[in-house]
Amino acid sequence: MSLHDAQWARLALEDAVLVEVERTQGSVPREAGAWMLVFADTLVCTIGGGHLEYQAIALARGVLAGASGTAAPAEPVRYALGPSLGQCCGGVVHLRYTRVGAADVPQLRTLLAPRRWPVALFGGGHVGTALVRVLAHLPCSLTWIDSRDGIFPTDLAAHTVCEHSDPVHHAVPDLAPGTRVVIMSFSHAEDLEVVAACLARQRQQGDLPYVGLIGSATKWATFRHRLQARGFTEAELDHVTCPIGVPGIRGKEPEVIAVAIAAQLLQSLE
Repeated sequence: MSLHDAQWARLALEDAVLVEVERTQGSVPREAGAWMLVFADTLVCTIGGGHLEYQAIALARGVLAGASGTAAPAEPVRYALGPSLGQCCGGVVHLRYTRVGAADVPQLRTLLAPRRWPVALFGGGHVGTALVRVLAHLPCSLTWIDSRDGIFPTDLAAHTVCEHSDPVHHAVPDLAPGTRVVIMSFSHAEDLEVVAACLARQRQQGDLPYVGLIGSATKWATFRHRLQARGFTEAELDHVTCPIGVPGIRGKEPEVIAVAIAAQLLQSLE
């Protein structure tokens, strides 16, 4: 998550307290690096909820309610979730408190910018459009690619870039290293060429950690045979995920498929 323009504007006019998870031990609700910005009457983001967050908000607002310049704790504050807070996680969280204001905005824009992982989506059909809506809420940067003109909607998230490529597989060499590729074009012929281009890049650079192809096991068996004929090995073909989406989700609606694919992309980050 990140601050919206209105929240940045507010920070330029009044102070807030930045609460950061500096380090953790054991089972905890959020990881090191998670943060929350506490204003006098509102919050941005979360450090995990529960009584831990309740106490953090109370401390932060106590700092804000004090005399001008009242300092936040100089050192991170240790919270034992089980004994002191009654949270069954049982771990330990160290929170750092920093009072911030207008002068800190430039530095905070860099510090709090989401760390986005790149995704390339080939195909602007119903499932592709549904997937774009789901990914808009995740910390990824999306390149959405199609060979057809006029296929992309205009109301897209700021971190989505639309690209027309004809032939569509010519976009593969220009993808950012570490891109997770999802292939679902309107044409099986296009799908095959994109898969082949991804495998060729993977052979040379090894920098596409996930290549997913929409379709049935039958479709993949056909593709696999054709790709073997082009010289790709069994090990190389095993890098392709098809069908895509976490298993066990039976719905065929575009929105349901999109959620299953997004969940699998998140699994690939581990």
